[in-house]
Amino acid sequence: MNNILVPMDFSAPAKDALTLAIYFSTTLKAKIWLVHVAAPDPDFVGFKTGPTYIREHRADILKQEHADLQAMARDAVEKGGDAEALMVQGPTTETLLEEVERLQIDMIVMGSHGRSGLYKAFVGSVSEQVLEKSPVPVLIVPSKERP
Repeated sequence: MNNILVPMDFSAPAKDALTLAIYFSTTLKAKIWLVHVAAPDPDFVGFKTGPTYIREHRADILKQEHADLQAMARDAVEKGGDAEALMVQGPTTETLLEEVERLQIDMIVMGSHGRSGLYKAFVGSVSEQVLEKSPVPVLIVPSKERP
């Protein structure tokens, strides 16, 4: 095993998945690709961007997400893992699966929020979609906050 992808949405389950991936990285000498799929820019999905302050606010959010992601990669390296962080934009599941192919990923380690009911019916579950469509093994780390 050479490459592990960890999708990062900055949630507790995603951070738990990263902890497990660091263990695999140190044990198997595999590289961790920490990938955050940022929300697309408003004009990308057909909405006008609005006033300048809205664009500046969106830019601030992206800068903070990038900084947080880089800090997580540095922390993984400090803990003995081999990690690199990437921030990409696009539809979440499709973008993650494109990165699996592009980075020659051998395994995905991802957190699951454990949502159900109406949320799942209308929005869906990224972890379920990745599990269903992934060409490589997927390890789902459940939320510790499950009922």
